[in-house]
Amino acid sequence: MNKFLVLFFISFSLSAQIKGVVKDSLSSEPIPYVNIWVENETVGTTSEIDGTFSLAIKEEKVLVFSALGYESKKGASTNEVIFLKPIAYELNEVVVEQPRFKEEIEIGDVNKPNYLPEPQTTPWIHARKFEFNQIRGNSKFIKSLKFFTNSEVDNGVFRVRIFEVNTEGMPGKDLVDEDILVTVKKGKKKTIVDVSKFTIQIPENGIIVGFESLIIEQNKFEQEVHSQKPKKGFKVTNYSPHIMYFYNDFVEHYTYRSGKWLYFNKAYKEKFKETYRIPIPAINLILTN
Repeated sequence: MNKFLVLFFISFSLSAQIKGVVKDSLSSEPIPYVNIWVENETVGTTSEIDGTFSLAIKEEKVLVFSALGYESKKGASTNEVIFLKPIAYELNEVVVEQPRFKEEIEIGDVNKPNYLPEPQTTPWIHARKFEFNQIRGNSKFIKSLKFFTNSEVDNGVFRVRIFEVNTEGMPGKDLVDEDILVTVKKGKKKTIVDVSKFTIQIPENGIIVGFESLIIEQNKFEQEVHSQKPKKGFKVTNYSPHIMYFYNDFVEHYTYRSGKWLYFNKAYKEKFKETYRIPIPAINLILTN
């Protein structure tokens, strides 16, 4: 990992900065916290609260823009202003049965999560699937989400994503069109996010919950790394907070980066289990009746 960080630092120090702003196509208002990637590369950033962004690239590239509530878009890195079109959401079906909040159960099997100090210098979503058969008793409404996080900064921010499972077993549309931004304190924490007002039930084909990183100034910190040859120390830029991980060969999970989803299903894990175990984002659900 240290060698990777050193190479990352050196390559980016030789690059130029491009700057731009992301705006709503209808209102022309700036859009904060848009995640932006160079297409087919592990290079990216996030727009600030005023919609502005900068990216270290030295030649023209295709950029991918993704934000909750807007259609994803590709655009040339030479464009100084990018307009995103709002998604017209269909009204959710009326929930006839309302939760009573008389009992709670926690599902997800995360007990003692691990922290992997990986470089988080490009935005991504780490998500895991929860199966319908994990429901016990009458507790079928999602009351809250529990994220096991580690932050090197105070008041680090991440975004919560809740997806339907589409017919291909992949993350589909967002089930909540409201931006859920979560602030966490420094250190290793159990971060509880109340989502009871959305009256979400786990469908028969399951549900997917994600942790979305934001590459913004508020999350930035300097990390000390060391190379072996030559033996030397460096300071590189990294971003918090991080989602922690656990291991379970039967849990399906996903990673979204560079505008694409990677799917780690049970068959994939079975194929590579003799070589290495794949870490799963440490997220639990708290259900109520």
